[in-house]
Amino acid sequence: MFNVVTKSAAETEALGQRIASVLKGREEIALFGDLGAGKTAFTRGVCKGLGINEGVSSPTFALVNAYQGKYPVYHFDMYRITSIDDLFAVGFYDYIDTGILIIEWSENIESELEEDALRIRIQKSDDENERIFQIEGLDDYADIIC
Repeated sequence: MFNVVTKSAAETEALGQRIASVLKGREEIALFGDLGAGKTAFTRGVCKGLGINEGVSSPTFALVNAYQGKYPVYHFDMYRITSIDDLFAVGFYDYIDTGILIIEWSENIESELEEDALRIRIQKSDDENERIFQIEGLDDYADIIC
């Protein structure tokens, strides 16, 4: 596990792009963080790094947005998920191993995450633009990502 600090939304997106450069196409990326932490900005960066330049936005009401780039990306918002039945209803399990899953509000489904999921915890700091990323599962790539 290692930490990365970003000082703007642009730096958060750039971090996402660096992480995208080491992805193999079947990862589950579990994002943890409060409202406004930068989960969607990070996801925009991952998508940009995979050649997806269309408007990446939070899937708050759709629950999942699908994008096609170097690999398929399925961007989930689990904020309103309250049970395993909800996960079945949105077809979550059908997406596993079909592309890269980026899951916002992973704290709501933590028991359902794959054991080898990449876990990224995002914290705000006293500086309103600064974010602290605690990255677990990519230790072999820390030199590339940091």
